[in-house]
Amino acid sequence: MANWPNWLPIKESLRDNKVYGAPQIQDVIKLNTNENPYQLPKSVITELTNEIEIIAKNLNRYPDRDAIKLRSALAEYLSKDFLTAENIWAANGSNEILQQIFLAYANSSCVGLSPSYSVHPLIAKITNSDWTAISLKEDFTIDIPALHKKIEETNPSLIFITSPNNPTGGVVKLSDIKKIAEFIQGRSALLIVDEAYAEFSSEKSAIELIKDFPQIAVVRTMSKAFAFAGVRVGYLVADPNVISGLKIVRLPYHLSTLTQAAALVALNNVKLMQSEIELIISERNRLHAEMTKLGLKVIDSGANFLFFTGFQPKSQDLWQRILDHGILIRDVGIEGFLRVTIGTPEENEQFLNSLKTSLR
Repeated sequence: MANWPNWLPIKESLRDNKVYGAPQIQDVIKLNTNENPYQLPKSVITELTNEIEIIAKNLNRYPDRDAIKLRSALAEYLSKDFLTAENIWAANGSNEILQQIFLAYANSSCVGLSPSYSVHPLIAKITNSDWTAISLKEDFTIDIPALHKKIEETNPSLIFITSPNNPTGGVVKLSDIKKIAEFIQGRSALLIVDEAYAEFSSEKSAIELIKDFPQIAVVRTMSKAFAFAGVRVGYLVADPNVISGLKIVRLPYHLSTLTQAAALVALNNVKLMQSEIELIISERNRLHAEMTKLGLKVIDSGANFLFFTGFQPKSQDLWQRILDHGILIRDVGIEGFLRVTIGTPEENEQFLNSLKTSLR
């Protein structure tokens, strides 16, 4: 907790907040923030460099405040006949999308899951929104009846589902998302499905349901599958009415010309940008099998990371032992569990070797 000086008029609701973020440690193998471990293809870097040189001549002008070209390209990427640019909204990472959703629509209580993406309750607090979390079942699946009961009790304006879930990696069946969407029909509410890791999952996207259930809004990112975390592009797929509300709360010219141009280059090279997805999935499966052989319980994952337990040392102790071997993984604050991002085959092998040694 920060020791705020008396002269600083910090909001009371923020006084006990901790700054969000994983440890940033230099000269280690980073397997803690679910980044894609592969650099951009050289041809994409060349195209991106050339594009920046072209648009640099007009950087004295504001960007397209509605990012029409980018939204159109994202709609085309998703390849759904019913989607157009009017169904897409883009911002600086999916976290800004989430913040805009809270600013526009959190006019009553908000309901989410636990454990799940920790930024959801963080933004709820920052925006002074009431937040309630429903615990996942022991197998980290959603307790649908409990969620329905909480919706009945609190009549929330926003309900958050994360699939694949972070930090567990678990995938929510499309049929379960449909059940929740059917339950909130007739209510003044949105079902927000956070799909940051969707491209690593074999489950159908909740985008499939939007046409029949306009209360569903799907949050996506280019940070993971596109290996584009440094560019910061997130987007929302939703009914055009939902998009209209975000236009009210967004900051003027929120998405820079450089960001929009970079994202368009990436979308023009989808196959190249996502060429390592199958390798990451293969490595995820290999790592799952090897860790299980070590006696660990590894949660089935549809993402680019694994959540595991079954070790004797305390979470912080095992985390430190692995770090001592030069490997940085993630302690998400749930005792008895740790999370590791899937790296390159070489990085994964080094992690396995450090894990074997650290478990002794």
